[in-house]
Amino acid sequence: MARLTPAVVRSLDILELFLEARHGLTAPEVAQRTGLPRTTVHELLTTLVERRYLRRDERATYHLGLSVFRLGNAFAERLDLRAVGLRVAESVVQECDETVHVGMLDGADLVYICKVDSTHSVRMVSRMGGRVPASCTAVGKVLLAHLPDSERKRLVGKGLSRLTPNSITEPHVLANQLDEIRASGIGFESGESTADVSCVAAPVRDHTGSVVAALSISVPDMRWNLRSPEEWAGLAVDGAARFSSELGYS
Repeated sequence: MARLTPAVVRSLDILELFLEARHGLTAPEVAQRTGLPRTTVHELLTTLVERRYLRRDERATYHLGLSVFRLGNAFAERLDLRAVGLRVAESVVQECDETVHVGMLDGADLVYICKVDSTHSVRMVSRMGGRVPASCTAVGKVLLAHLPDSERKRLVGKGLSRLTPNSITEPHVLANQLDEIRASGIGFESGESTADVSCVAAPVRDHTGSVVAALSISVPDMRWNLRSPEEWAGLAVDGAARFSSELGYS
């Protein structure tokens, strides 16, 4: 294992304190939270201010500086959502050997931006880039659930499509389900988009906490009962959490 540089580790420990400190921190507060000697804290804070990773206001309180903002922007500009989603989806498929999708909303439709297939001969048939009514899918319902209420009502108010006999077509039924999904962070569907296939999905958040995508696991009903709904949900939630972490969500 490579040796870590203590001064760099301490500097990063200090910077990470400011992720939760919305009103800044004083030098004594930094020393208390890190357990470092005050002289060491003073030297590190002075260096971070000089390099503009922190700024010091007139009350001797420190805040994140412009260099952190520039690094964050550079990260965001170079981030390929699809590439990250594909990598995470592959890891989830390795865990459960079922088809995994990552999707985003386009109006009232769900668009699959990446898909990794199960190795089973019987699996969900779909295609990357394909569009389906969001209300008929677990991943789409998760995304609808996290929209602002006014936008959700506008999209649902346009009418709900039916892909199978199980598709939800009553707005009030969908609205109740979306409220439950927003509260739990987990969406299910059973044969609503594809007959004899059940799905579970969880939201993916970016560094601001906004839901930007959702990850789902699609399982033919013949294999759905091999795990409990809680186990399927756990796999989806864990995958979405790893995806969110790579997007900078903490």
